[in-house]
Amino acid sequence: MNAGRFAPSPSGELHVGNLRTAVLAWCFARRSGRSFIVRMEDLTTEAPGDHARSQIDDLAALGIRSDVPVVFQSERLELYRDAISALSGAGLTYECWCTRREIREAVRAPHGANTTTAYPGTCARLGSAERARRAASGRPAAIRLRAGGESVEVHDGTGRTVRAEVDDFVLQRGDGMPAYNLAVVVDDADQGVDQVVRGDDLLATTPRQVLLTRLLGLREPSYLHVPLVVGPDGERLAKRHGAVTLAQLRARGVDEGRLLGMLAESLGVPCANGGATLEDIRGAIDPENLGAAWEFDPTSLDTTVV
Repeated sequence: MNAGRFAPSPSGELHVGNLRTAVLAWCFARRSGRSFIVRMEDLTTEAPGDHARSQIDDLAALGIRSDVPVVFQSERLELYRDAISALSGAGLTYECWCTRREIREAVRAPHGANTTTAYPGTCARLGSAERARRAASGRPAAIRLRAGGESVEVHDGTGRTVRAEVDDFVLQRGDGMPAYNLAVVVDDADQGVDQVVRGDDLLATTPRQVLLTRLLGLREPSYLHVPLVVGPDGERLAKRHGAVTLAQLRARGVDEGRLLGMLAESLGVPCANGGATLEDIRGAIDPENLGAAWEFDPTSLDTTVV
């Protein structure tokens, strides 16, 4: 199966930014003849059921439905652990006992080779005696990918290219839960997702996921990172900005058709009488002409492309 997908975290209600990305993911999947999947990324979410239901309902209100039953990452732990076992068997993982504070201090150290927040490889260089000492300390170990400093280039569907040297990122947290970068790669491959449409804020993580996909021998999807929605302060849209969820917009007199019209206009798609449908957007959007961030002012419902 060839599919596109929308994969929110069920930690709260979807806001306008989430819904705009979902609309684009659905439109790009449909216009390329792909099926469409909704997946709940709930590995770090407590009691996700209620929020997942509301998210599914909001998507359905806009006409977006999953072609297959919605799956939850928390129900797929064995898949992720099998992937980690395969990488470990190939000598591509190691245990890491570093805390976040220790990592921050290591990358700030004078004369250090690493001047970013990327993991500097501390535990990869430990001798057997030191590894045994740390293991005996009782501090739980995370599992990291032994990336070898490989440089990965990604060509995005918006016409951009990003190249990055991949650090030894976490595959499994110290509490035993699989990390996002691993889970999303395994899920996309398992569900036949070969087109990933998501927010611009995730572009920087893509080289990590591409490298992991290749190491696991999985099919590499195409990527399309779309502009974010920001509030009047220029920051990524969030609940603190006010009326940003579908329920809140309905209370302000903005129905689903008007919201789709606002989203269409933000993407340069003209709409009659202020309203639009998914089909209107699907037929007119251009992945290489999506503009920049879209400013959404919920206090006046004024919108501006910035």
